[in-house]
Amino acid sequence: GTAAAGFGSYSTYHTFLRFESGKLNSSGTKFYTSYMRNDSGMWKGYGEQFMQQVNAKLVQPIGHDSSISAFFDWSDLHQNTYPDVSPQIINRVGYGLPSYENGSNSGYIAAVNAANGIYSGKIGTLDDPEDAAYYDGSTNTVDTFGGIKADLRLTDRLTWNTTAYGHGERNQTSWATPYYPSPTGSPVSELLKEPEIRRFGIVSALHYDIARNHIGAGVWYENNSYMSPMNAYAQPAVVNGVVQGKVHDPLTQWRDPFAQIFNQNYNTNTFTAFVQDTYNVLPNLALHFGFKSLLSTTRVGDGYLNQDYYGAGAAITSGESLTVAKPFLPHISADWHFLKDHELYFDISENARTYAQSGYKLSNSPFAVSQTAYDDTKSSIRPETAWTYAIGYRYTGKLVAATVYAYRTNYNNRLQQITEGPVVNPISAVSNVGGVTMNGVDAGLTLMPFRGFALTNSVSYNHGVYDQNLVSGSTVYATKGQQIVNYPRFMYKGRVSYEWHGMTAYADGSYTGTRNYSYTGDVKSPGYWLTNVGVQYSFGNMKQYNRYLGAIKNLTVAFNGSNLTNKRYISTMGQNGNPADIASGALTDQSMQIGAPRMFFGSVRADF
Repeated sequence: GTAAAGFGSYSTYHTFLRFESGKLNSSGTKFYTSYMRNDSGMWKGYGEQFMQQVNAKLVQPIGHDSSISAFFDWSDLHQNTYPDVSPQIINRVGYGLPSYENGSNSGYIAAVNAANGIYSGKIGTLDDPEDAAYYDGSTNTVDTFGGIKADLRLTDRLTWNTTAYGHGERNQTSWATPYYPSPTGSPVSELLKEPEIRRFGIVSALHYDIARNHIGAGVWYENNSYMSPMNAYAQPAVVNGVVQGKVHDPLTQWRDPFAQIFNQNYNTNTFTAFVQDTYNVLPNLALHFGFKSLLSTTRVGDGYLNQDYYGAGAAITSGESLTVAKPFLPHISADWHFLKDHELYFDISENARTYAQSGYKLSNSPFAVSQTAYDDTKSSIRPETAWTYAIGYRYTGKLVAATVYAYRTNYNNRLQQITEGPVVNPISAVSNVGGVTMNGVDAGLTLMPFRGFALTNSVSYNHGVYDQNLVSGSTVYATKGQQIVNYPRFMYKGRVSYEWHGMTAYADGSYTGTRNYSYTGDVKSPGYWLTNVGVQYSFGNMKQYNRYLGAIKNLTVAFNGSNLTNKRYISTMGQNGNPADIASGALTDQSMQIGAPRMFFGSVRADF
């Protein structure tokens, strides 16, 4: 068994328990089960973030080399979410954009005041003051995943592995909006995206060894049913500064919506098959060739858009389907261990991406747009494919380890989500931006001059640019030669670490370079440095300290600090799509997340 507990900044608590049965009988039946729980406050605003998870697996051996196993996983997530920000919010209000206290009468009244044009602080200077600060945003998600797996050795040379699985998910993601009033008379209502996933699949593969060949072949089939409604729920009115009713706790289940905002149902059937062979020409030289076939069809049924919210005549994409059919996606590689501690390898492959599924205007799915936007772009929608060519070298010695990896990827028919306009109902289109050419190199060097000490430096350079200008309607945007959005051109990480007996200590620093926020590159996110430290000590078997503690096979304590300089930075961009340029709303588009401040965490783990 294992028991672990953690604690840290912003009331963070972590618990982990795992039990392993060992062999229960002469046939070798065994199982494990584990439970994990995270509970923490928010480092900005009000609320909490909670998650618990259960994992279990039962294994029944068959003979010496075969087994059948069953697995089950369940997770339960309830968390308040951090608000998205825009460049204008950062410039005028700062990184510490205030939030209204969710779940409280005072916070709700402040949100109602903002919806009525009464703002506090610098929020009134923004183009979107009603919705810049959040009253609440939350996510409640339950996932269940399980299946059966058979690992069978049919002969000394032939094995057969098959997994059948199922996955279900129910989600409620809420947002208090000032743009759609409640029937109670409040200017604020709660919008909830309530997607649901039901998917089932089977993966099966055969592997056969003969002479110097390792041959494999297999198939994968999955049916994925995805429902993506968004509904509106009523919030109480405020009369003379008094809330007329109970303010809903956003981390509990919402019931009885008063209106549906949109709905769209997807159904995707995906089938893939592969054949491959790895041939050992020499003991130190392996050649690999294989290919994959892909057939995937995604269809959306009848959809719905609320005319009061989106305007008269608005319609979501309905009754449409797209298919990705790629019968031959090759993969060729070689690995050569020449001389002692030296390795040279190359890899060439083609791959294809299936079409995404999502709610309305929430991703680069070509269906998650209005019927008009889909009709305008469907003639140019093609499956995204990519050819990747890579070569690398590794050296692993006692004092030095080094690696260098160079690659080129040519993307074709890249699909991107382009947003423009206000946050409440932006114009959103998914466009084929054509080709993207990505050339890059990753390199790393680790020095180990004496036992236990290591100094590591790694750099990554990526020159990924659009091959042509973006055309949206009658507008041409100068994207040719621009770095792709949200992707830094340069990254660096350095780490120094030392191990002594049971103690390990480290300090590292990382740099993420400038990223384009707009497609034309006229709005960027600046680069930033982060510094982290940590120390860990393993006491080993506790019997050596006290004979009564012999049941504890190992005890480990750790302490870590992240973002020591308390750097303010943008961690994520583009989660709501990216704007084309300043003229189309790049400064006011709220599609950025602020990175976490300085934090400290400690933990203790015992193995029994």
